[in-house]
Amino acid sequence: MTTILQLSDTHFGTETGAVVDALEAHVQACNADLLILSGDVTQRGRRGQFARARSFIDRLLDLGVPACLCIPGNHDIPLFNLPLRFLAPYANYRRHMGEELEPVFENSELLVIGLNTTHPRRHKDGRITPVQISQVSQRLQNSHPDKLRIVVAHQPFGLMEPSDRYNLQHNAARALHCWADQGLDIVMGGHIHLPYVLPLSPQYPGLNREIWTVQAGTALSKRLRGLSPNSFNRLQLKRTAQGKQVQVERWDFRQDSFSPAARFTLQWPAASQISRSV
Repeated sequence: MTTILQLSDTHFGTETGAVVDALEAHVQACNADLLILSGDVTQRGRRGQFARARSFIDRLLDLGVPACLCIPGNHDIPLFNLPLRFLAPYANYRRHMGEELEPVFENSELLVIGLNTTHPRRHKDGRITPVQISQVSQRLQNSHPDKLRIVVAHQPFGLMEPSDRYNLQHNAARALHCWADQGLDIVMGGHIHLPYVLPLSPQYPGLNREIWTVQAGTALSKRLRGLSPNSFNRLQLKRTAQGKQVQVERWDFRQDSFSPAARFTLQWPAASQISRSV
């Protein structure tokens, strides 16, 4: 059974010390097989902020998390340093987080594809390019259908609040319809500091299979949204006779620690059952 810890919008430079300590205590107590950071690692893409983020990630790895997949968010590109923003927008990110902007993690149970949906000429908006749609489709097609298949991008694919419509990925519909054909199960993201788990078929009629969106809130930052506290997601992948099953738990920060706040069960039929039904 593979366990994923999803953090998003840590916004180092605005982090709360007590929340950082509580999250490290959680990892020490519960651990995970994979750490995912779905963008906005820093507040302003500065070297010192990335250095603090790198130190935090290394501490989690030292506590026993064996792997980390991290993608940039719009805040990880310098905003006010215009020469750096347009000439070397990912220089600080690469120096501290690694050269790869679209990392991939794969084991016997899981395929996770990271996407960079930021661009120095866009302040906030995310965009999926035709090349990315094609590349992800090829990876999905080449993976075993029994594996849980996840795409991680910073900006959301699905809405909880109508007011967030302007935050949706550009080209989301085209991408999702194509990836559904190739067996995508989950899209993960952050950006709007609002955690939720939703099926995407009601928002994208005609999908060939259900794709779920798993959105994370802000893990560590003081930049909270409304009444939503700091939070993160834990995903546990299970195999059952019926197929793939994922338990998604949201953990909220209250007082001085994180505790479970919501739980969702996502289910997909086994590939053999799909074949028999066709």
